[in-house]
Amino acid sequence: MPPPPLTFLITGAGSGLGRGLAEHFLRAGHAVIGCDVAPALHDDPLFHAAPARALVFDVSDPAQVERAIGELGAARLDVLVNNAGLQHVAKVEEFPPETWGRLIDIMLKGPFLLSRQVLPRMRAQGYGRIVNVGSIHSLIASPFKSAYVAAKHGLVGLAKTLALETAGADITVNTICPSYIHTPLVDKQIGNQAQVHGLSEQEVIEKIMLEPMPKKAFIGIDEVAGAIEFLCGPAARNITGQTLVMDGGWTAR
Repeated sequence: MPPPPLTFLITGAGSGLGRGLAEHFLRAGHAVIGCDVAPALHDDPLFHAAPARALVFDVSDPAQVERAIGELGAARLDVLVNNAGLQHVAKVEEFPPETWGRLIDIMLKGPFLLSRQVLPRMRAQGYGRIVNVGSIHSLIASPFKSAYVAAKHGLVGLAKTLALETAGADITVNTICPSYIHTPLVDKQIGNQAQVHGLSEQEVIEKIMLEPMPKKAFIGIDEVAGAIEFLCGPAARNITGQTLVMDGGWTAR
């Protein structure tokens, strides 16, 4: 493992979990490359000065991904956090095909494209960690979330394959699978699910989101950050191709 600080590249860093992770790792003294499709990322003061910087590109576009990673020049890139995501809640027969494809592109194709670009750099520098932000929906399914569930299940398979392909180097590839984190993405889901299920928003939180979790609590951004830090450290150098489940006991039932 290289001496700290590490350099993290975090997708979906414009808001929610991605921005929270960027704040955490900057406070810990690391360098952070925040990535998002929204040009407003350039206006975020968090990324205005070293050791932080912003890159704006679409993770699902091969040319944009190649250009963005090329902008890093010869700089180190120690940790890739594939976090960018979005959600759409609808029955399969009412799910717009273009929206279904967009979710798969961002949450499955994007991590493939980024991994493809950063792995040669990680091999050359002799160290690398790829951490995919999966979901409880990498392991189980919920109705009305076919694209999200398919993408998150596929992400686990991608990580396992990359783990085998990088076994000869000091590179690990793992997937963190949290249940609900209270972010703007989840807030939007609350409203959508309230409409689909005919429930109030509070009922969605209690009866759909937290009901399957024995601990009855949202996962904290600090918990996800701590898990990533562990996977980057020397104690986890032989942990690869794994899913780290953070679900409050959901899948223990």
